Amino acid sequence: MNLSVNDFKRFEKQIILKSVGLNGQKKIINSKVLIIGIGGLGCPLLSYLSASGVGTLGIVDHDKVEISNLNRQTLFSIHDLGKYKVDQAKNIIKKKNKKIKIKIFKKKITSSNIGMIIKNYDIICDGTDNFDTRYIINDGCKKSKKVLISAAISKFDGQLYKFNFKKKTSCFRCFMPEKPKIIKNCETDGIFSPVAGILGTLQANEVLKTILGLKKGLDNQMIIFDSMSSNFRKVKLSRNPNCKNKC
Repeated sequence: MNLSVNDFKRFEKQIILKSVGLNGQKKIINSKVLIIGIGGLGCPLLSYLSASGVGTLGIVDHDKVEISNLNRQTLFSIHDLGKYKVDQAKNIIKKKNKKIKIKIFKKKITSSNIGMIIKNYDIICDGTDNFDTRYIINDGCKKSKKVLISAAISKFDGQLYKFNFKKKTSCFRCFMPEKPKIIKNCETDGIFSPVAGILGTLQANEVLKTILGLKKGLDNQMIIFDSMSSNFRKVKLSRNPNCKNKC
């Protein structure tokens, strides 16, 4: 795909980066990324991927915008209340860049539909807020040999991890074989809104690095962010020989 003059001007500040260049920008434009969950993580993730020029985006969410979303779900305003998130998100992104192809899935992710939803995308981004859905996404991506980039947030903390299922690797079940007895998420524990923006942006950063094939990625690693101390640390995610997915 050739870049038009307007495309070049639009993405000029990325193109002049040695690690991107014209070839890298073409990779970004030709990439296909699916975002599951257009919430506190999905909003900045979608914003930065679309602004960077990702050419094909899928967005999955069955919820409508509520007033309690507005402190962290930055795509939406009070005028979006009661409307489906995927519809409003698509409209907002299309106003910014009409060239982007956006497919919406106004569905709840299940073990029955995950394969169909992810099949046409290269990279899958998990921004959901419950363990049951995370397990379904993990298992579906492993089965379909997709790249999974996931983030999670609660209170003042966040985590980001990546599994490249095109290779022999650990998975989410290796890290967490069973869901915890005490469930923590933003609905029960609250969320410091900048944490959502930071983790969603880090997720976008990892997606773009993966598209460009940059070596310093997060394969088999997790970033843990503590906003109170402004501290980042990395943890290696090892394969569990007893994993349900036989990793």
